[in-house]
Amino acid sequence: MAENTPTVTPTPIAQQRNRLTPEKKKQHPKSEKGVLALERTLVYIFLILLTILCLVPFWILFVNASRTTPEIRSSFSFIPGGAFFTNLNNLFHTDNFPVGRALVNSMLIAFCSAILSTYFSALTAYATEVYQFKLKKFVETFILAIMMIPTQVATMGLVMICMQANLFNQFWIIILPSIAAPTVYFYMKQYLASVLPYEIVEAARVDGAGELRIFHTIILPILKPAIAVQFIFAYVASWNNYFMPSMLLKDASTYTIPILIGQLQSSSPDTFDLGKIYMLMFIAVFPTLLIYLIFSRGIIKNLTNGAVKG
Repeated sequence: MAENTPTVTPTPIAQQRNRLTPEKKKQHPKSEKGVLALERTLVYIFLILLTILCLVPFWILFVNASRTTPEIRSSFSFIPGGAFFTNLNNLFHTDNFPVGRALVNSMLIAFCSAILSTYFSALTAYATEVYQFKLKKFVETFILAIMMIPTQVATMGLVMICMQANLFNQFWIIILPSIAAPTVYFYMKQYLASVLPYEIVEAARVDGAGELRIFHTIILPILKPAIAVQFIFAYVASWNNYFMPSMLLKDASTYTIPILIGQLQSSSPDTFDLGKIYMLMFIAVFPTLLIYLIFSRGIIKNLTNGAVKG
């Protein structure tokens, strides 16, 4: 007896595929590549426009810093003028306007504040992440609750204490409070919880390493990307800080850049030099851009430092 072979009827999808000729099958990858190229082109155009939009204010600031007051008042221009070094010389040779000293003061305060903020926040994040103690949840909740308090409210109490103790014209009064940075701590804590392999800490303890040595030789290399990001933010926040320095720094030799910019509001618009003012704003922006360019290079470069191959 011959076995009856069952007949298989092709499905509509299979029939549709069979209708495609080899020429049509070759056309589909090309069309997909064309769509992908178009999407990439649109994304690149959008990113280029966004970049230009971000850079235009800095370019206009540079252009106005290189022009004279009559040129600035007469017309708007995207072309730099020829008074850049003249405005720079006038700015640094203005009586009762210590720009050079203010730059040094701002850089000293911002740099020390950023270092203390990132270091002690990383140390606190390591302690609350690795150690187990009774009040751990309370400590973490308390630190995060401080984030809800406005900075000006917390600063005002410290300013009142400093005024009563007659602590004026002291840089350390402005630098030391930067140790308490709950936002920086929260970022470090979340980053450390996602990348820290506990086996490394346990192995280091078995080898006899102390806790501070473990932190400096193992934890800090792992936290390099997070430290770079938070150092930039802490530096910029301290550089732009106006409220506390304006209340506690009364001597002209202790002024910072934001205090000098704030004093421009009391000048008469008919008498001040616009070119010199734009030059001051350009100088105030330049150090923060420099710090960003220096530390941003290490964010991606050190992103996988300390990782364990699983």
